[in-house]
Amino acid sequence: MKNRLSQRQQRILAFIQKFMDEHQYPPTVRDIQNGCEVSSTSVVDYNLRKLQEMGYLTREPEIPDAPSYASDSTDTIDLPSFLTKDRQNVFALRVKGTSMIDALVADGDLVLVEPATEAANGEMVAAWLNSTEETTLKRFFIEGDMVRLQPENATMEPIMVPAKDVSVRGKIVGVVRTM
Repeated sequence: MKNRLSQRQQRILAFIQKFMDEHQYPPTVRDIQNGCEVSSTSVVDYNLRKLQEMGYLTREPEIPDAPSYASDSTDTIDLPSFLTKDRQNVFALRVKGTSMIDALVADGDLVLVEPATEAANGEMVAAWLNSTEETTLKRFFIEGDMVRLQPENATMEPIMVPAKDVSVRGKIVGVVRTM
């Protein structure tokens, strides 16, 4: 049986559910801090840990800043093995934007992501940007102490960031287009 929630925990859960309904991905700790008007990210993190302990949330170790609402409304899809080529722990992200359109990855597509923390030059990755606290889908290139995240859209410029400010969350292993 789940424990009684404080008002703050109720607000955090409601915010996470609303955010996920609107964006199809979980909010960051900073999103929750701002959206729930909490004084610090450590207070948010404390409450997220409590909500996880009580069974209201799950948190993925590959994506530590993004709690997922543990309810029946979370979307899950069963992927046939021919799509994942028997890779383990593959997850899907919905694409927002057209930065990878020349690689035939369109707005609204699902990309299949194999969790990884490293990538070779030229691989398509889901990368976490510390500065903006968001994930981006780009081609990955190490250039000295910088990382170039290269869009596959001739109208867009690459993102150049210090290597310490970006982390690979996974490699793209497939694309599912919905009609």
